[in-house]
Amino acid sequence: MNVEEIREYAISKPDVEESFPFGPETLVFKIAGKVFLLMGLEHDPLQFNVKCDPERAIELRDEYECIIPGYHMNKKHWNSVIVDGTLTSKKLKEQIDHSYDLVKPKAKRK
Repeated sequence: MNVEEIREYAISKPDVEESFPFGPETLVFKIAGKVFLLMGLEHDPLQFNVKCDPERAIELRDEYECIIPGYHMNKKHWNSVIVDGTLTSKKLKEQIDHSYDLVKPKAKRK
């Protein structure tokens, strides 16, 4: 996936807002005013930060070298995912979905 594919996937979710609150190099996606995805546009390879259940975060980091503790984030609750071809589009979307589901308001949860 590239920047535009990740962006299109994120904004396809209900009630998502996108902005650049930290400057033109970091694209931020929120639901109900809460961040669920940050994407650094200057990174090569591309990487993005997503919220993650703490136990699952550790498991993912152990399983995939391209998933590391969240860059400039609370390392317990956030992962950085390096888009280097290791993870399939499906796996990348799973990371985004999990983050979105953790952050969205309880009334909107499945």
